[in-house]
Amino acid sequence: MTEILVLYYSQGGAVKEMAQLIARGVESVAGAKARVRTVPKVSADCEATAADIPASGAPYATLQDLEECAGLALGSPTRFGNMAAPMKYFLDGTSGLWLKGALIGKPATVFTSSGSLHGGNEMTLITMMIPLMHHGMLLLGLPYSEPQLGTTKTGGTPYGASHIGGAMDDQPISDDEKKLCMALGKRLADTALKLQ
Repeated sequence: MTEILVLYYSQGGAVKEMAQLIARGVESVAGAKARVRTVPKVSADCEATAADIPASGAPYATLQDLEECAGLALGSPTRFGNMAAPMKYFLDGTSGLWLKGALIGKPATVFTSSGSLHGGNEMTLITMMIPLMHHGMLLLGLPYSEPQLGTTKTGGTPYGASHIGGAMDDQPISDDEKKLCMALGKRLADTALKLQ
């Protein structure tokens, strides 16, 4: 089986749900399997440490997860047009993989959720792409052959999947957003299989 890493950080739950939809898209492709992982919160308390295993949800990601994957879907909520600090912190610790060239040539895609329609979704997607480009990964977006890109009244961009959660993060993921998440996972898995 070709394993695709779906790596996310979620605070309100929307990015976690998007990760699960992307994983479904990955697993809709024969021969592909999703490995879903998350990252721990970052604390301003220098003495604070997270448990090695989260109390619920996906296990925490390791560098080995990145090295072993055939493709990567990376997701984070939007924080002022940027990825959330826990995801940035995790990516900042991947220099060893960069030195080995461990991710060169692997396909990757990105996904995000924000509180408002113009809340920085596209910029967040682009900021997540930058470290992946430094790793030599091959970036995939969503083509306009996906009809929901032309009809969505919520999230969805050619840069990757997105969701508009509302100011209180209480808006459910729309049907268009769900379809785009699954299409993104399928595209990533299809590409990874073709590249192997």
